[in-house]
Amino acid sequence: MAKKGNRVQVILECTEHKSSGQPGTSRYITTKNKKNTPDRMELKKFNPILKKMTVHKEIK
Repeated sequence: MAKKGNRVQVILECTEHKSSGQPGTSRYITTKNKKNTPDRMELKKFNPILKKMTVHKEIK
Protein backbone atom coordinates (compact mmCIF):
# COMPACT_ATOMS: atom_id res chain seq x y z
CA MET A 1 0.00 0.00 0.00
CA ALA A 2 1.15 3.51 -0.80
CA LYS A 3 1.69 6.06 1.93
CA LYS A 4 -0.93 8.77 2.21
CA GLY A 5 -0.15 12.42 2.66
CA ASN A 6 1.59 15.36 1.08
CA ARG A 7 5.16 14.00 1.19
CA VAL A 8 6.60 13.17 -2.25
CA GLN A 9 9.98 11.95 -3.50
CA VAL A 10 12.04 14.43 -5.58
CA ILE A 11 15.36 14.28 -7.46
CA LEU A 12 17.96 17.03 -7.03
CA GLU A 13 20.51 17.58 -9.83
CA CYS A 14 23.66 19.73 -9.83
CA THR A 15 23.43 23.00 -11.78
CA GLU A 16 27.18 23.60 -12.23
CA HIS A 17 28.07 20.11 -13.48
CA LYS A 18 26.75 20.51 -17.06
CA SER A 19 28.91 23.57 -17.74
CA SER A 20 32.07 21.95 -16.30
CA GLY A 21 32.38 19.49 -19.21
CA GLN A 22 33.16 16.49 -16.99
CA PRO A 23 31.29 13.21 -17.60
CA GLY A 24 28.61 11.96 -15.22
CA THR A 25 26.00 13.72 -13.09
CA SER A 26 25.52 14.48 -9.41
CA ARG A 27 21.99 13.57 -8.27
CA TYR A 28 20.36 13.13 -4.86
CA ILE A 29 16.95 11.66 -3.98
CA THR A 30 15.05 13.25 -1.10
CA THR A 31 11.49 13.92 0.03
CA LYS A 32 9.55 17.14 0.50
CA ASN A 33 6.15 18.18 1.79
CA LYS A 34 4.14 19.52 -1.18
CA LYS A 35 1.87 21.53 1.12
CA ASN A 36 4.72 23.49 2.75
CA THR A 37 6.95 23.85 -0.34
CA PRO A 38 4.87 23.83 -3.55
CA ASP A 39 7.66 25.39 -5.64
CA ARG A 40 10.87 23.63 -6.71
CA MET A 41 13.54 22.97 -4.09
CA GLU A 42 17.08 24.30 -4.25
CA LEU A 43 19.74 23.01 -1.82
CA LYS A 44 23.50 23.17 -1.48
CA LYS A 45 24.85 19.61 -1.63
CA PHE A 46 28.29 18.05 -2.11
CA ASN A 47 29.21 17.15 -5.70
CA PRO A 48 31.72 14.26 -5.50
CA ILE A 49 32.87 14.68 -9.12
CA LEU A 50 33.69 18.41 -8.77
CA LYS A 51 34.72 17.84 -5.10
CA LYS A 52 32.92 20.93 -3.78
CA MET A 53 29.55 22.15 -2.52
CA THR A 54 27.24 23.21 -5.36
CA VAL A 55 23.60 24.22 -5.80
CA HIS A 56 21.32 21.32 -6.65
CA LYS A 57 17.85 22.04 -8.08
CA GLU A 58 14.79 19.84 -8.22
CA ILE A 59 14.12 18.24 -11.61
CA LYS A 60 10.81 16.89 -12.81
